[in-house]
This record gives sequence, structure tokens and C-alpha cells, in this order.
Amino acid sequence: MIDRASDVPIEVVGVGAAGLGTLAPDARRLVDEAEVVVGGDRHLRMLGGRPGVRLVPWPSPLLPGLRALLADVSGRRVVVLASGDPHVSGIGSTLVRELGAEVVRVHPAVSSVALARARMGWAAEDCEVVTLVGRDVDRLRRDLAPRARLVVLTSGEDAPARIASLLADEGYAGSRLTVLADLGTPAESRTEGVAASWDGRPAPRLHLVCVECSTGPASRAPSLVPGLPETAYEHDGQLTKRVVRAAALAHLAPRPGDVMWDLGAGAGSVGIEFARQHPRNEVHAVERDPERAERVRRNARALGVPGLQVVEAWSADAVASLPRPDAVFVGGGATAGLLDECWSALAPGGRLVVHGVTVETELLLHDARRRLGGSMSRIAVEELDGIGSLHGWKPARSIFQWSVEKPVLQEDSESNS
Repeated sequence: MIDRASDVPIEVVGVGAAGLGTLAPDARRLVDEAEVVVGGDRHLRMLGGRPGVRLVPWPSPLLPGLRALLADVSGRRVVVLASGDPHVSGIGSTLVRELGAEVVRVHPAVSSVALARARMGWAAEDCEVVTLVGRDVDRLRRDLAPRARLVVLTSGEDAPARIASLLADEGYAGSRLTVLADLGTPAESRTEGVAASWDGRPAPRLHLVCVECSTGPASRAPSLVPGLPETAYEHDGQLTKRVVRAAALAHLAPRPGDVMWDLGAGAGSVGIEFARQHPRNEVHAVERDPERAERVRRNARALGVPGLQVVEAWSADAVASLPRPDAVFVGGGATAGLLDECWSALAPGGRLVVHGVTVETELLLHDARRRLGGSMSRIAVEELDGIGSLHGWKPARSIFQWSVEKPVLQEDSESNS
């Protein structure tokens, strides 16, 4: 977090696409009385000439330059101009995160999302907002489902074409796209079409895309419930099986915003399904084999979580550099030293799940359970298989699962109250 010594708050003013004339009187007064105005080129051009007012464009890259910029204007009346609601994929959220809510005051205008819902006639509770601003378009794959309505925040004139291509690739070629541009201005426009026949024309610079997902037989919609079929993953046999994976995720208990380590990731299935539970979940998959690590990346992109972080290293070498986890999965290669490191790093209330198949690992897990508590299970799965012209049950190798939750200490509870 940036240290801002000045008591003068930063005022973040949301501006509609039609310009400063849309501002409420209080917001306009803040702009008129500012000593420093920070914003993008489009917003700063709205001000024209302002004698005695310092106009500052955003630095690039943003965060390193932001620290120097704020230090330079400390103690002055600073107004930041932003589009619409600055907390909708905007600079308002960044400033609050970096400075703290007590020194940032946000004055939103009507957001582009609200305007889009109004133009489409969609209720807020009947649609989802997906932001691709500064993100990989593959992020959209997670939210595709038959009958889904998506308001997609975009950047780049080719965004609608990329979205249409992704929809077709996922079996949603019949989905309807509506490109809404320059919302709230006299130049507002609306372009409609179907993903399969989208012509690739460039969109206006200020636009978003509304998607009505098709319901045709080709539509593929991987469930968010843990335990995707093995066919959802590219793998070389090093894959946690569906039933076992679902059991692991039940004990890992992903919650919105959790940080998770997937150690010995293999094909990455456990970490990927943890990440799919909520867009704010943060997963670090550690895999020492470069080919498997690259496979994890491909699987993550294909299943809509391209932000999953892959670390190519031995688990024991990587854990010291990873952020503190709320959940840890050790899919193989467990050692006493690694388990102790994971337990020490785990946040209070965090969950640790370890799988093993050998007697040696089983003994290790029994000792860990004796010291730290938790539960032990042996998971044995049998699948129907052919025996000549008949059928019988073919058992897979049993998996030993130890799961444990780290206690929340009394002082931790009091500090959060």
C-alpha cells in the first residue's frame, strides 16, 4: 500500500461518455476547485485550458509511476477523472487498494454496465458482468452456459471479434452479440449479430459487448461443481481422477478470494477447479516437469482460468516464495519437511489436503494426523470394464487422503473482531 501522508483526500469523479456537462453540481465543483487533475488523455481534453491547474496524464506502467505521482502532488487538492463508476473495473478500486478507503472519495456516475442493462432490458440479477479489461479473453470461458446473459467489459477494437471466435470455439456459435458503443452520448450506437457470422468489423473505442448464450446441442458448459470428467483435461496419465478430485475439493472448501497452493500439480486439475469456483480465487500450481507445467497452463486457459499461476520448481523449493495460502493440496511427493512447511504457512482456518498411494506415504500421513489432527480416508474406486463379452469391476489403486483444518487461535479471532 502506498503511504500518503497528506490528510487531503483524493477525489475520484466518474464522468459519463457525454462529458463534464453530465456531472452533478457537487462533482463539478470538485473539478473546478482542483489544483491537480489526473486522468487519461480523453478526460483531460474535456477540461480545455485551465490556468493554474496542473493536468497530469496517467503514468505508464501505472503502479510504479503512481507512487511517484502521488508523492509529487501530496498536500494539494487532487481530482482524478474516470469513466462512469470508477469502482467498475476502474481506477477507483486501484486507488482504494493502494491508498486505503480513508483517503479516497469516489463520486460515481452511471456506469456503462447500468446503461447496457437498460438498453438490453436485462435485470441486474439475471445477468453477469465479466471484465476482460487487462485480462485474457479466455477468462470468458468460465462464465459460458446455455441461456446465460453476460455484460462483457472490453478493451481493443477487435474485442467483439475475439469474443465471437471464442464463443464459436466453445460450441456457442448461435449466441447473439450486441455491441453497445459510446453509451450515453449523441453518438451512441448498437450493432447486433450472431457469433458464427460475426464479420470482424472494428468496434468504436468505447464499447462493451452483451452476450446472450445459445442453447443449441453443441453448447458445452463445464459445470462449476468439482469433479469435471477426465476428458475436460489434456494429460499424460498424471491426473487426479474425477471422484478423488471431488473429494479433495470438498475438503479444500474453496471460498471467494481464497489463495491456494497446488503442489505437484500434474495436469493441474485440482487447482483449476479451485480457481473456477470464484473469479477472485488465486491459485499457484507448482510442477517441476516443464512439459506438464505447460500443460497446466493450456488446461487453465481452456477452462476459463488463464490467471492461474504456474511455478516450474520442486514443491519444497517453491513454497517459501508463494503468498500465504488459505488452502494447500499436495497431490504427490509428500515429505515430513514439506508438510511442516505447508502447515506453518497455512493461514488460521486454512485447509490442508494430502494424497498418497504408497505404504510409506500412508505412515507419514498417520504420523501427521497424530500430531496435527484431521481425518484420514482411503478412497477406492472401481469402474465397470469388459471381460471378454461380459463385464466386471476393475479396481483402481486406492488413494489415502489426509485432510486437516488449521485452528483459528483466540488472538486471531479477537484481532478480526
